Amino acid sequence: MTRSDKTRLDDIGLVALVGAGKMGGAMLDGWLALGLDPRNVVVVEPHPSEELAALSMKGVVLNPPAGAVTNISTIVLAVKPQVASDVMPSEAAMVGADTLVLSIMAGKTLAFLQQALPKASIVRAMPNTPAAIGRGITVAVPNAAVTPEQRQRAHALLAASGAVEWIDDESLMDAVTAVSGSGPAYVFLLAETLTKAGIEAGLPAPLAAKLARETVSGAGELLRQSPLDPATLRRNVTSPAGTTAAALAVLMAADGLDPLMRKAVAEAAKRSRELAG
Repeated sequence: MTRSDKTRLDDIGLVALVGAGKMGGAMLDGWLALGLDPRNVVVVEPHPSEELAALSMKGVVLNPPAGAVTNISTIVLAVKPQVASDVMPSEAAMVGADTLVLSIMAGKTLAFLQQALPKASIVRAMPNTPAAIGRGITVAVPNAAVTPEQRQRAHALLAASGAVEWIDDESLMDAVTAVSGSGPAYVFLLAETLTKAGIEAGLPAPLAAKLARETVSGAGELLRQSPLDPATLRRNVTSPAGTTAAALAVLMAADGLDPLMRKAVAEAAKRSRELAG
């Protein structure tokens, strides 16, 4: 999704970001780039970075006293799920009759959020770390109280970081977390292990690292731009009895990458369910 494809945010209203770590900070950067007035942003972050402190000089309201800010259009919950129970009571006081609550906390269900924020309009979403460069993908699910206008508002805020998909079945969110939420780490591990394998094959470490990084990122971009499915792209670069075929015979063996990835995704989905409590 290009910058011009994304909805501008100059009329989105007052947005309160609770938690400005890597993901929350990436979302904030995207909002400001798309025209959200810094004066329409409130950030609650006990450990603000230097970059966040600098934004406060441009109008972003940083850590205001309780009750000092009213008429909040959207509250974005971007804290770690482990501290959710601690922060929810203070956030409840910020929720007005028309406030949308947008949560990106992994594993925290709509039921959990609704218990802490009765009658609130809530969207639960799962972004991933490529949001930091505007190339993330987010899956979102609304509760019954969300209006069409609020859904559009949530979409605009999430689309500032990349593509957005909506689902109606919240039970899919654990699998979403396991595939796209945790997925970037799997790709980084591929580059890491490919680097090590290159070094063991005799390449100088810097060259092995560069080849692995550029190969993974280049193949990913080809996959994004190509109309072909991954299996077809794989077959297109695999000559019969060639070097790629020899390597794939190992990776596609009965005990190769496929069962390992299935097990990894299953374990991540299980952990997502555990975080829900």
